[in-house]
Amino acid sequence: MTVIPAPSRQLETADGPVDWAVSDGLVPYAEALAAMEARVAAIRAGTAPELIWLLQHPPLYTAGTSAKPQDLLDARFPVHATGRGGQYTYHGPGQRIAYVMLDLAKRGRDLRNFVCRMEDWVIDSLGQFGIRAERRPGRVGVWVSRPDKGPSQGAAGREDKIAAIGVRVRHWVTYHGLSLNVEPDLRHYSGIVPCGIHDDAATPFGVTSLVDLGLPVSLNDVDTILFSMLSGSLLERLDNNRCSVD
Repeated sequence: MTVIPAPSRQLETADGPVDWAVSDGLVPYAEALAAMEARVAAIRAGTAPELIWLLQHPPLYTAGTSAKPQDLLDARFPVHATGRGGQYTYHGPGQRIAYVMLDLAKRGRDLRNFVCRMEDWVIDSLGQFGIRAERRPGRVGVWVSRPDKGPSQGAAGREDKIAAIGVRVRHWVTYHGLSLNVEPDLRHYSGIVPCGIHDDAATPFGVTSLVDLGLPVSLNDVDTILFSMLSGSLLERLDNNRCSVD
């Protein structure tokens, strides 16, 4: 039996249907990866629709293609090497993972614009909760300003990452995706240098979550907003470039 559950919804787009599936419970990382790779092959072969899959993982670290060994500070959880872009990140309960399997051969062969659209999807969704989130040049992901943490000693103001993005493409079909912090245990990030960015005077960047920002929302609340904001951001054709990518 496949790890991916039956879709709860299906979106009709100009480039074909997209399944929306949500897993209950915690999905082991190796099983999720194998399921993604099988689905990518089926999408490429034309035997399965594109898919957006929402899930949670048990506590673990993943290492992207740019991960540096010295950024793994304490391997307290299993560490999985993965072919996605980026460096080390944490996944665990209370974090909404969205694995996005879309065929860019149909939707526009522009990977940088696709990553930008992923950021837009999160930014637009967080805006529905009253959170002003932004992208930053040279720092893939979604960030929020934290003046409540006090002034920075460096040139940049204090900012925290609330969502990480790491994507891989096979034959122009995307997989992996994003992780949005809803209510994870943020202490678990201390075992790594998240995304290779230190939190110090020169780079005052940490991690946060919706609950940490004072919004006690549930995963179901987040899923509803993510779905509602999907068509206006991620599923637009990539040749309609409304992103400013630096």
